[in-house]
Amino acid sequence: MAMQAARRQNVRLPPEVNRILYIRNLPYKITAEEMYDIFGKYGAIRQIRVGTSPDTKGTAYVVYEDIFDAKNACDHLSGFNVCGRYLVVLYYQPNRAFKKVDQAKKQADLDKMKAKYGLSTPEIK
Repeated sequence: MAMQAARRQNVRLPPEVNRILYIRNLPYKITAEEMYDIFGKYGAIRQIRVGTSPDTKGTAYVVYEDIFDAKNACDHLSGFNVCGRYLVVLYYQPNRAFKKVDQAKKQADLDKMKAKYGLSTPEIK
């Protein structure tokens, strides 16, 4: 165990690696207990959130206690077959999720300003 801890201290991880995994392409009827069985093999889990609304069905978030456990799970479970579906395991990136919302808001603000001042721009094709 001490050897593992010493080895982990010397490892430099990419910046996108974190303790939170975002899982897509899950079977709709998967339960949290089944998620713990699949993802618990790679380390201690702090929390699992399975999507329940129509927009989030088939997705989940898995939060590990240790970043190295999350990396190990991501490496081994990407493409893992669960009930005939292949899992897509990604690191959670909050900046990417909010970036899409910000772009839509900026476009709406821009359209409002154009309408307010009577401006138009030629369509780009």
